[in-house]
Amino acid sequence: MNSWIRALVLVGLCVLMLGQSLRAQPMPAMPGPADPSGIRQGRFLGVVVGTAAFYTLTLLMLRKQWYKKSVPFHSFNDNGEWLQMDKVGHAATAYCMSRGGYELMRWSGVNERASILTGGLLALLFQTTLEVYDGHAEGWGFSKGDMLANVAGTALFVGQQYGAGQQVVSMKYGFRKTIFPPYRPNLLGKTTGQQMLKDYNGQQYWLSVNLASALPVGPSFPRWLNLDLGYSGSGMVGGHENPRVFDSNGNELQFTRYRQFFLSPDADLSRVGTFSPALQRFIGTAQFFKIPAPSLEFSRVKGVRFHPLILPKE
Repeated sequence: MNSWIRALVLVGLCVLMLGQSLRAQPMPAMPGPADPSGIRQGRFLGVVVGTAAFYTLTLLMLRKQWYKKSVPFHSFNDNGEWLQMDKVGHAATAYCMSRGGYELMRWSGVNERASILTGGLLALLFQTTLEVYDGHAEGWGFSKGDMLANVAGTALFVGQQYGAGQQVVSMKYGFRKTIFPPYRPNLLGKTTGQQMLKDYNGQQYWLSVNLASALPVGPSFPRWLNLDLGYSGSGMVGGHENPRVFDSNGNELQFTRYRQFFLSPDADLSRVGTFSPALQRFIGTAQFFKIPAPSLEFSRVKGVRFHPLILPKE
């Protein structure tokens, strides 16, 4: 369920950001003082109305489609599921929502500090509402682990923007097809689109570090160059453990569940100086997908492997 919600959030943010004018104000290097007179009323009203409508319509749709039967509020512990891939996904979604809300506020003329706070609060409001819904849903429950991941993703954005005035470390998403969905298509997805949201074996989440911001480099060093640390899991056809699965000949298959870690270069296109400030602002929010690039993988099962471009199907 949460995979579909994350996809809906990301699509909504992209739609809102695409409505920006090409004359948006430049991105500030450091937090600036309050400047109420700088608010552009037309843009601000549009962002407020659009955000409220997105929030309301999304929750109404979720109540109708997924939260039909309400039960007394309860919690459950899903921290051991999917090698924690779902928790990393929660953090990445909260980060993306915080950054999207911030950029929309800045585009509207809201001052730096108020935009940071608003972006973070909007992300937590949306994510917390969903967790409360889960707490009243049959077959689900309020997850403290999910909430902790939501707070962590929001804090990653807010802390950097307050402290450094920029995102030295951002979060990104990657995907590759795997062999596992055909064995449990209802759980892992029948189509590629569904698998991008539901197959945790195919997802990767990346911490993308901007080298020019993190290291003492010279002025000729490319400001857009990033180094990404990735995480994924493989061999999972169930949340906590794998159920019995069989191939087309009726032979039982045994999949080993294991973690994967990656190292790969990346590009932060929002730091390309030839782009307009408005385009830089939009790219900073929309560039949630990891750009394919050579990578090193390490796992206890496969050891160290080099991938020339796209991660292989497995």
